[in-house]
Amino acid sequence: MDDIQGVALALPLAVAFFAALAITPLAGRLATRIGAVDRPSARGVNQRPGMPLLGGLAVVSGFFAAMLAVEQVQQSAPADAARWIGMVVGGFVLVATGIWDDRYGMNAAPKLTMQLIAASIAIASGFEISRFSNPLTADEVVELPRWIVWPASLLWIVGVTNALNLLDGLDGLATGVGAIIGATLTAIAWQAGQPFAVFLGLALVGALLGFLPHNFAPARIFLGDTGSLFIGYSLALLALEGYRRVSLITFIAPLLALAVPILDTALSILRRMRSHTPIFSADRLHMHHRLLEAEGSARAAVLQFYIVTAAFCLIALSFTRLHGISSVVFLGAVAILTLRLLRNLGALDLGGRKRESDG
Repeated sequence: MDDIQGVALALPLAVAFFAALAITPLAGRLATRIGAVDRPSARGVNQRPGMPLLGGLAVVSGFFAAMLAVEQVQQSAPADAARWIGMVVGGFVLVATGIWDDRYGMNAAPKLTMQLIAASIAIASGFEISRFSNPLTADEVVELPRWIVWPASLLWIVGVTNALNLLDGLDGLATGVGAIIGATLTAIAWQAGQPFAVFLGLALVGALLGFLPHNFAPARIFLGDTGSLFIGYSLALLALEGYRRVSLITFIAPLLALAVPILDTALSILRRMRSHTPIFSADRLHMHHRLLEAEGSARAAVLQFYIVTAAFCLIALSFTRLHGISSVVFLGAVAILTLRLLRNLGALDLGGRKRESDG
């Protein structure tokens, strides 16, 4: 990592930021022209009809513009180039899926199918969970067979992609949370000595920060599925790239960084299974909905969510410095505090149907 100059690190951040900032108004006008606008429902928080949905195009454009700029000053290794091609192809599959969904709508089954295709492309190019080690000693390393690598990697990529997609419920929420997590995963990649992942992370964070002024409450444009799917997909791959040959204990760090959206998704699935409703159905019982109810305003709820996410990200960064039994003790303490936090938010109340009907 010492051979990377400061200008090379600043380049993707700056290019992505200014490109996304400039392209966002154009994406908004395009969305309005083709009819890719929000149509408020009783279950949604937004009640402003006609809000453009293709803000994700600005994020995607800023991200790819930054990575092209990096390529001009930092030559990629062949292995990095292979993974980059896989990320681009898989990313465009999800962007196309998101554009279609934002304009015409898409049922859960075909959307999940497209996510599986994008994830498979990424895995085939080298983004994978390939081994685990003893969490106490990290000396005993076991290479995972391919029949485990593929489903484990698919579960991770599709799971994180959906977690960010489900999180996109308040102005600026998924954008800001994605930027916080992206910055954390970039720092973890730096510690792991993975320059390609660092450039990916800086490009993504820059694009999200450039889009955020247009998207923070009161938003003038939404990410739409075009953006939320791509952000989740990119964060999932960034986590895998930061620990390209993943061990069980070191992968806890990116898992902690992504803990808030992952926990929210897991609890949503459990809640819907318990209430016998479709897993991909919408409700107003996500963590951000509970924070909105507690705080009384969307802006305050989003800021609180940023703080919670940042706290988990700081824990993740701290965890990368721990080894052996201390890491296990630390993880146990985090688990206890997390359960307490979820209980305080009311997120452990899985009686979803009854509670919604009471409202």
